[in-house]
Amino acid sequence: MDRLILFRHGKAEPDSASGDDFDRRLEPRGARESAAMGESLADLGMRPDLALVSAAIRTRETWAAAETVFPGAEVRFEKDLYLADAGSIRQAAERAGRGRGTVMVVGHNPGLQELAVDLLTEGKAPPALIARAARNFPPGAAAVFLIDGKGRPAFDGLFYPERGE
Repeated sequence: MDRLILFRHGKAEPDSASGDDFDRRLEPRGARESAAMGESLADLGMRPDLALVSAAIRTRETWAAAETVFPGAEVRFEKDLYLADAGSIRQAAERAGRGRGTVMVVGHNPGLQELAVDLLTEGKAPPALIARAARNFPPGAAAVFLIDGKGRPAFDGLFYPERGE
């Protein structure tokens, strides 16, 4: 894998009809922001070859809102990504990313945020950037890293949804 994109699901409803967190759907704002983030990433040439998407409803809907700008991307819905920790997310991306260019993980906090901060720290990003990501990685945010041949990350972008309310 040459690039890793960590994409947090869009703004979700507070509760699902079933009462199960796994079944929470995106709010309309979440769908709009997810589509806009997909467009922003695609406009910058950050298109996944493979998307690993948590099987939860809100992450599947996030991918559905964004996928139209990523034609040809392979998608895998992974139950193990639901509320996964940073280490598990990284391992899943590294395993699936062998021989691939860009891998996108569509998942959840706190794992995505923790992984973003870990990769920023490992890649020796500026302290202010690390602090920003540690303080705030809201729904619809994305963190992008270039990955060298030895698996070392380098910061390639931190993107937040525009709040046009």
